Amino acid sequence: MLNLTNDPHRRFNILTGEWVLVSPHRTKRPWQGKTEKLSNEQLPSYDPGCYLCPGNTRAGGYQNPQYTDTNVFTNDFAALIPDSSDGTYENGLLKAAGERGICKVVCFSPDHSLTIANMAVPAIGKVVDLWQQEYRELGGLDFINHVQIFENKGAIMGCSNPHPHGQIWAQTAVPQEVGKKTTQQLIFWEQHQRSLLLTYLEQELAEAERVVCQNEDFVALVPFWAVWPYEAIIVPRRHFQHIGQMTAEEKRAFAAILKDLTQRFDRLFDVSFPYSSGIHQSPTDGMEHPEWHFHMVFYPPLLRSATVKKFMVGYEMFANPQRDITAEMAAERLREVGVV
Repeated sequence: MLNLTNDPHRRFNILTGEWVLVSPHRTKRPWQGKTEKLSNEQLPSYDPGCYLCPGNTRAGGYQNPQYTDTNVFTNDFAALIPDSSDGTYENGLLKAAGERGICKVVCFSPDHSLTIANMAVPAIGKVVDLWQQEYRELGGLDFINHVQIFENKGAIMGCSNPHPHGQIWAQTAVPQEVGKKTTQQLIFWEQHQRSLLLTYLEQELAEAERVVCQNEDFVALVPFWAVWPYEAIIVPRRHFQHIGQMTAEEKRAFAAILKDLTQRFDRLFDVSFPYSSGIHQSPTDGMEHPEWHFHMVFYPPLLRSATVKKFMVGYEMFANPQRDITAEMAAERLREVGVV
């Protein structure tokens, strides 16, 4: 019989239709690889050299307003622009297509020293309000079919500015990861007339082995198919498709569980925990998408300590993702650390 705690095995990701290799017996191997430098720098509440702080001039030459809670602006060096060509290119097997879009930067707080983990819940709630507003406005444009809300936190994740902020990329094409999740959720919906994630959440709540924290409207857990060491997913108890459908009560609960989960990350290794997080929700292509179930995913890279990270190399690059600690082990550690 397969022992999920000790035996090498593969786990199936119900949202993407892909597999991850799990090798729990490798957790005892010694580490002689690269370690990251741990920064103990205490950030000021205001940094005159920060291009995201209130009143400062950004790299693109524009001046920020003296904002007091959140601030959003079009990225001065956007990866997507609205007036780009939408033409196509074909030359034998070579194909390309123009892509239009809008990229925005969302400042979570005027305080340069904060992160989601140490912001007050009402302040996080204002971030959620802004995400909701931007999803509705951007998604309502006739050439936008998908709105991706995300955050890269920490230098280890390629974030060049520690000021609390995230990004929104809205574009014409539906991205590949979202396309995979649309397909898997639609297959399940057509077979059962029921949300795939809601059905999965019910099983996770019954087993309680991978649940990290929860409140009246949301559950945070380490998914059974997690790739990153302390990967987590926040799933609403109610089936809805996108952030625009969140009620006032759900927005408050979402802000609270964001703080709860990110505080647990920080306490795990007593460090401001780096991660990439992103909201996955239904495309804005004019379809109803009853199969879609809103959720938010966190991909933190830290593995054994604050200075040892997971690298996606070798087998992961050429075959498929692999992890050593199991989802159950990760969830247990995140439950145990609690919150302040």
